[in-house]
Amino acid sequence: MDILSQVAKAMQDVLTETADLIAYKTGFIKRLRKITGSGFIQTLVFGWLKKPDSTLEELCQTAAALGFDITPQGLSKRFTQKASEFIKEILESAIDTVIESKPVLIPLLMRFNGVYIQDSSINTLPDSFGVIWSGCGGNTGKNTSSSIKIQIRLDLNTGNLAGPYLQSGYEQDKSSSLFKESLPPGSLRINDLGYFSLKNFKEVATQGVYWLSRVKSQCNVVDMDGKEWDLLDFLKEHCKEEIDMPVFLGVGERVACRIIAVRVPDKIAMLRRCKLISEAKREGKPVSKKLLSLAIWTVLCTNVPPDMLNLNEAFVLIRARWQIEMIFKLWKSHGKIDEWRSKDPWRILCEVYAKLLAMVIQHWIFLTSCWEYPDRSIFKAAKTIQGFAMSLAVAFALGTEKRLYEVLEIIRHCLSVGCRINKSKVKPHTYQLLMAFD
Repeated sequence: MDILSQVAKAMQDVLTETADLIAYKTGFIKRLRKITGSGFIQTLVFGWLKKPDSTLEELCQTAAALGFDITPQGLSKRFTQKASEFIKEILESAIDTVIESKPVLIPLLMRFNGVYIQDSSINTLPDSFGVIWSGCGGNTGKNTSSSIKIQIRLDLNTGNLAGPYLQSGYEQDKSSSLFKESLPPGSLRINDLGYFSLKNFKEVATQGVYWLSRVKSQCNVVDMDGKEWDLLDFLKEHCKEEIDMPVFLGVGERVACRIIAVRVPDKIAMLRRCKLISEAKREGKPVSKKLLSLAIWTVLCTNVPPDMLNLNEAFVLIRARWQIEMIFKLWKSHGKIDEWRSKDPWRILCEVYAKLLAMVIQHWIFLTSCWEYPDRSIFKAAKTIQGFAMSLAVAFALGTEKRLYEVLEIIRHCLSVGCRINKSKVKPHTYQLLMAFD
């Protein structure tokens, strides 16, 4: 089955049959009404995909395009606790759907059986949701009791998106079920410090999975002669400009790996120190002298053999982790998953879940075309898809997968010709740096 057929079928399944089944299962729909479970979710997904800050009146216009007549007051009454449970279950159903593009032709990425990056982002919610989604606190007295942590994992090769998985804001990244999932042997996992775990590094290495990570400042180093070092002392002794050495991380776990580090320019070190001071001041904590001292180095660790990944390639790949930050930035700036027009708590929760579902479907459509291009622009692609949101809604109203396929085919063609990033000589983009290695 080609990628267009996969996406068309997945959209039909999630937004029609699955939606209607879940509507009855959750009690959102108990008897025949003007608007069905599938009609309600299609209204929200395509309405907010077209315009993330749509009013009730504008959402009702989307419903009309789908063949459902409902008033703004009638739609407002649908935003209940049952509705939020209904939309959340549909989102979970969509997450279980696997959609992959053709692997992007970047030689450095193709050395691995998938290059996976994972990260999280937090949405602050009204305090009234503290029982459902516990927050992580804060220095203010309002909107600190409830927040959702959104976890996603992205394969840079095929564009496969795992998630968004939701957990309470106070929970650690390492506790995410997504982080504990096994990856294919020969794949590479790139994570930030929130997922740093020597025990986990050792476990995934036994599964044949490679990892690349920054190093926590508290981590001790054991050299090949068995001498134990504090990380700062080790770098002072061995890294005048750069270093790539086999070591063991941790005194207890003793994880075999390479430690890779480079000394950064004084200007970058100064900027890092300013950021550390600013963050400590905001949190009301003292500044760590050790972190200030470590600011002059960028330090990585990995279990990838040197003949498979050299020092320069490792530092380019760690920069590629920014691609997942770009997805969160797109979802928040373009999809507005952290904004809402209402003060009604259940309508807010419905909006968060429905917008996340819209972003998942948007990502599926990305994979029909632009993902296979190294110089893709997901921001330009999102604007293109936004312009076709009502065409997608009309295709659903006609009730034929063939019509949906035709609309997706038009979108794919538009994505292939107008959603690229221009090259930059002054500050090369990540794809340019990745493509520089053959």
